[in-house]
Formats: sequence, C-alpha cells, structure tokens
Amino acid sequence: MALTADAILLDLDGTLVDSTDSIARCWLRWCREYDVDPAGLAAAHGRTTADIVADLLPGPMVSAALTRIDQLEIDDAVSVRALPGAAALLASIPEGRRAVVTSGSKVIAAARMRAAGLTPPSVVVTADDVLRGKPNPEPYLLGAQRLGIDPARCVVVEDAPSGIAAARAAGMAVVAVTSTHEARQLEADLVAAGPARISVNGTGPLLVDVVAG
Repeated sequence: MALTADAILLDLDGTLVDSTDSIARCWLRWCREYDVDPAGLAAAHGRTTADIVADLLPGPMVSAALTRIDQLEIDDAVSVRALPGAAALLASIPEGRRAVVTSGSKVIAAARMRAAGLTPPSVVVTADDVLRGKPNPEPYLLGAQRLGIDPARCVVVEDAPSGIAAARAAGMAVVAVTSTHEARQLEADLVAAGPARISVNGTGPLLVDVVAG
C-alpha cells in the first residue's frame, strides 16, 4: 500500500545515519561522569537531550551536564556513517519538499550529516528550534510549516516510537525503519528494513512505497 504526499520529513539518527554506537559511547561516558544509572536511558532514543538530562539530574546540574553531553557527541560524530540508501533516498525527494527533523541540536545534526557525507536539505528542524521535542508534534509541524505544506500531506520516515508518536500527533502518515526497534514496536503505515528499501517517485504528488529485497 503506497502513500501519497506533497513532502517527506525524515528523522536523522537511526533513520538516515547510523549513530547508535556513537550515542551509546557518549552517554555511557556521561553516565559515569555524573554517577547516573545507564538504565535510565532505556526509553531515551528519539527524545531531546534536554528532556533526557532534565529527567536524570537535579535542576542546578542540568546546564553543565547538557554542555558536556553535547561536546562528547560532537567530538564522537566523526564515527557516524550514513545508513545504506540514505543519500539516494534524500536525492529522490525534490528540494523544497523534504526536511530533516531531528531531536539533536543544530551543531550535532550538522556534524553527523557531514561525517556521513549527507548534504542537508534546505529545511532542517533541530531541538534548538522548538520548545517541546518529540513525542510532541511541534518538531514535525514546524517542518511542514517551513516547507509550506499541509501536515496532512506529509509523510514522516522514523525509527523511534517517540518520533512516530510525534508524527501521528501532527496528523502525518509514517514509514518506519527497523534499524533501532523491531517492527512490532513501531505503529506505522509502512515498515521498511532501512532507507534503501524506501522508494519515492513523482514530480506532482510523491508516491512513497517500500520495495522488497
């Protein structure tokens, strides 16, 4: 069952780039430095760093702890690589009809896309642009607004339950990729093994489908 859309909004980590090992290294080091139980990170994927840190540390420590984890992730971004098919998927979507919507900060998103060899689209929404991150719909609604596209005519590509929840709350259809979660954990319209299995065709309405293989 193919989906039609006027724009495609794509998550970054776990959707276009493989940053899982980098994120794990950085957060485990951060947990050791701040004496935080890593078990508290179990449901963190897809949420903003600010929300995660605020849940794990008392208020007076949050600002310095945020600066520290950001620096760790920026320094480790050189290890990030594009997921197979990510560059081709981005290239298949016309400019002005695609956006990256990430829970990471602007500098981390830029560092990871640069390391992965991905050229950012003209619209990139990061944690720095919103007051409420995923699973709140604000990031995806802002992406649609910046593209000038009705949210109901957008399709989101996501790998995390929190991101899918944000897309659903924004009224958008979802293609899930199973790079970080099993298909049964992802309530999506279509499910693909990765970006290489997602096809986007058309110059008017875009036809979004999952190819076998």
